[in-house]
Amino acid sequence: MEALNKRLLSLDVMRGAIMVLLMLESTGLYGYLIEATNENFLHSFFIQFEHHPWHGLRFWDLIQPGFMFIAGTAMAFSVHGQQQKGITWNQSFIKTTKRSAWLFFWGVLDYAVRPQGLSFELWDVLTQLSFTMLVAFLIYHWSYRAQFFFSIGLLILTELLYRFAHVPNFDQPFTDQHNFGNYIDLVLMNKINSGGWVAINCLPTAAHTIWGAMAGKLLLSGNSGFKKIKYLLIAGTIGLLSGYLLDISFTPIIKRIATSSFVFASAGWCLLTLVFVYWLIDMKGNKKFTHFFVVVSMNSLFIYLFIEIVAGRWFNGYIGALTRGLMAFVSLPPLAMNLITSLVIFFIEWKMCEFLFRKKVFFKI
Repeated sequence: MEALNKRLLSLDVMRGAIMVLLMLESTGLYGYLIEATNENFLHSFFIQFEHHPWHGLRFWDLIQPGFMFIAGTAMAFSVHGQQQKGITWNQSFIKTTKRSAWLFFWGVLDYAVRPQGLSFELWDVLTQLSFTMLVAFLIYHWSYRAQFFFSIGLLILTELLYRFAHVPNFDQPFTDQHNFGNYIDLVLMNKINSGGWVAINCLPTAAHTIWGAMAGKLLLSGNSGFKKIKYLLIAGTIGLLSGYLLDISFTPIIKRIATSSFVFASAGWCLLTLVFVYWLIDMKGNKKFTHFFVVVSMNSLFIYLFIEIVAGRWFNGYIGALTRGLMAFVSLPPLAMNLITSLVIFFIEWKMCEFLFRKKVFFKI
């Protein structure tokens, strides 16, 4: 059994893997592969790296839940460490509140600067996380049962709002552009997201962060490793079954408005993934290739903001012009040029994280 004050390597690897996937997505790699395989059997595989347009669940729909779930798990280890250092609840609350405020700021900034001017939008994952982290912290010291029922209450509240608010033109709970979440966006931002994303996703997806924190508490407990795996495995299986049964009977799985069925199903996958990674790395001691993910995990906020703000607006285009210009001399086909460009961008970004890791420079808020 790992020491309770030891950093959980599987947690770092899982967070790092999520960030690596996001880094690759920001380079355009998945888009090139989806387009290139549009008319062959590989298309059904690569389409998994794109959000489902509405009703359904793809692999890429699990990235944000995984991000928010792991944030909750990491918070449990952070709170535990603060307690061991004698930091009071009030001091931890102030620290968490400041962190949430900074997450909100960076989340808004991510969408704020547009070619046509400034924009106020609340759809970024950091904006959502600023709310879910604070909620998870406030109930962190409750019993497992109390935390669970509170999270279920958030899902029930969301269901009730979507089904029974009856706002004219926004009274179709599971119809894009005509649901309660779209109405709240009009109230908050005077606009509706054309992709169907809604700001009040922070309400149901708070369950992801709460359940992540509960998983963290379990991993920090004195239970044996196999007992921890048993509990997480049961919880993950129940989550999956609940989500998919709800999907076929009562509430469709829709990631873009974070329906309760989606929250259950995605949390189930998160829990089962944590079980596998925890068993493989922390229990079995398989640490091969973990460094590749850990160097990214240790500066996850930095690299997320870099790919969202710097890479998407300037860096990718600059590197792309350079690599395509050099490759033009050898007359490579367009697809090969695009794929190589994406991998070059990713390599540079990973080396940035690796450099910061070696210099022990870690960006935190």
